Amino acid sequence: MVWYAGSCDGQNQTSGPVPVQLRETGSTFVLDNDLLQVRIEKATGEIASLRYQGREMLLPPLPGRVAGAKWFNRGSFPGGPIKSARITIAPQNNEGIRAEVAIGFFNASNAPTAPVDLELRYALGQGESALYTYAIWMHPTNYPAFSISEAGFAARLNPEVFDYLTVNAQRRRQMPTGEDWDAGTPLNPLEARRLTTGPHRGQVEYKYDYAAPLYELPAYGWASTKHQVGLWFINPSFEYLAGGPTKVELTGYLDAQPGGPPTLVNLWLGTHYGGSSLVVAEHEDWMKIIGPFVIYCNTGAAPENLWREALRRARFEVGSWPYEWVHHAAYPADAARGTISGQIQVKDPLDPQLQVSNMWVGLTAASYIPSQRPGPSSSPTSTNEAVAASPAPAALPLRGGFPELVDWQRDGKFYQFWISANPNGKFTLPNVRPGRYHLHAMAEGVIGEFTRSNIVVRSGQSEHLNGQTWTPQRYGRTLWQIGVPDRTAREFRHGDHYWQWGLYLDYPKDFPEDVDYVIGRSDWRRDWNYVQPPRLLTTNLPPVSEDGEPAMDLAQYIRVGSREVEPTTWTIRFGLSQSPQGKATLRLAFCGTSAGCRVEVFVNHHPIGDTGLLPSTGAMQQDGIRAFWVERSLTFEANRLETGVNVIQLKSHATSWTQGVMYDVVRLELDEPLGTE
Repeated sequence: MVWYAGSCDGQNQTSGPVPVQLRETGSTFVLDNDLLQVRIEKATGEIASLRYQGREMLLPPLPGRVAGAKWFNRGSFPGGPIKSARITIAPQNNEGIRAEVAIGFFNASNAPTAPVDLELRYALGQGESALYTYAIWMHPTNYPAFSISEAGFAARLNPEVFDYLTVNAQRRRQMPTGEDWDAGTPLNPLEARRLTTGPHRGQVEYKYDYAAPLYELPAYGWASTKHQVGLWFINPSFEYLAGGPTKVELTGYLDAQPGGPPTLVNLWLGTHYGGSSLVVAEHEDWMKIIGPFVIYCNTGAAPENLWREALRRARFEVGSWPYEWVHHAAYPADAARGTISGQIQVKDPLDPQLQVSNMWVGLTAASYIPSQRPGPSSSPTSTNEAVAASPAPAALPLRGGFPELVDWQRDGKFYQFWISANPNGKFTLPNVRPGRYHLHAMAEGVIGEFTRSNIVVRSGQSEHLNGQTWTPQRYGRTLWQIGVPDRTAREFRHGDHYWQWGLYLDYPKDFPEDVDYVIGRSDWRRDWNYVQPPRLLTTNLPPVSEDGEPAMDLAQYIRVGSREVEPTTWTIRFGLSQSPQGKATLRLAFCGTSAGCRVEVFVNHHPIGDTGLLPSTGAMQQDGIRAFWVERSLTFEANRLETGVNVIQLKSHATSWTQGVMYDVVRLELDEPLGTE
């Protein structure tokens, strides 16, 4: 059958946009507004075809390869066994302005066999080259417990059309062809290949070299230098993404399957760079709407022009959020949301001249233990309020090194709302779902973060928070500091061009005697590496898995009779005019570590302790400079420091080539003021 309003034969193009058509068969829905024609499979909810101005934008299906575009998750499909395909916005009811369809996978309400009910929706508006899609996850109280580590939306694009990838201003280029990919030499990790043909011959192509924080990407995607078209992903809101503004995820790349098709992903829950946590207990009432986000197509003379126009479209989408045409009880309209504003001022009594910048302010759920389910919510009700209660029997243990509590950096279960404050710390967080939150702030120049609990957002109301003062945690006055607290390693050597496969392999050449840093003389941009890697003793590196960690147990691939790596020790030298008294604290902030990493600290060659196991993030081998952030502080008697030259050593006890350690900042604090020589 065909649902439409007005003529769709093209003759309306002279007088205005063609109304949306919705054609339905037994197996498909087709949304068509003369600019976009989208065919959706009822059985799976996948987009089998997306044509823009008559040109197929997706990889056509062939036996043995993954094609089209779809919502996905790592692990078994979580939706229920009862399939549903329905029209949620009929264009004949709105003069062809908009059509929307929903593909559902539901349980029998009295006997659920799957952990969630899942509904996938697609919407198309009149005169728009933008397809909107969103996923609704529903877990009533009588459903089984479940855990998902990765979920998102992926599109494999037509390689006959797309050849140019743009992530941001620093990472955009004409990409290798599928033939170049197939002819390349596989490396380690398995998604990396050294190209042997084409204009990029000799370079390594690796999908993680295009990873980035999604909060920094208004629009990212692929363009065609031949056909002058583009296809872009736009997140009009970040409320549904896991991990907050520091979370790095994959964006676009050449898929590892034969032919290396151009690929674009929007991962709202990811395993990379520290991963995300989504654990829902039995008897827990939980629901989350992912999106709507935008698949936007445009046409233009050059890839840069297409990207710039997509950025303009992204600003329009942000201004349109929340969308008035989305109708679901779990999606509050604009009038039902609230606004929180205020100012956070940083005042450090031990550093009165402190200047901070790039402050992020956010509202999140309270940190929680994933093996426990939320208890009853106090007014106003909110699925964003985490309260410890009875343990969930099916909860999965966290990997070693992570804190027991899941904080906003790893949370994918609840909604988050973040905004960049102005230089004076003033902020306004609009369009917040009603509920009870914790307020957080982090800023360049400050170790740690500001937190205030019990922030209530009420439907349709605005609230101003007066006089928020952030006094950073201190153990004493700063004696010296290496780096800038910004939760990245960007200011260190190679930190401004880190997106190159195997850059850490250059460490023996750059630092043949390891890092030896002299306070007051060395320059961290040159003399402090972006990562402290192990020193490799072999080029026969064992494989790593999708999340960047070893694909097998360490004992399986450490070479018999010798080691594949040896630990590295970094040295910091500094002078004192006299030996201090009291306590000294070495603050080590890490922005990237790996499974099994720990750093032992020596002061004037005496051990004072170590960091313990650090979180498993895979940042080094996934060519990053930031991941899950954590601080470890070691306090010792200050009289271990001597008059004259002192030495602090950081020994990374690596047993695998993947165990690289990235420092955000290293700072020595004393509980009494003392100058350096």
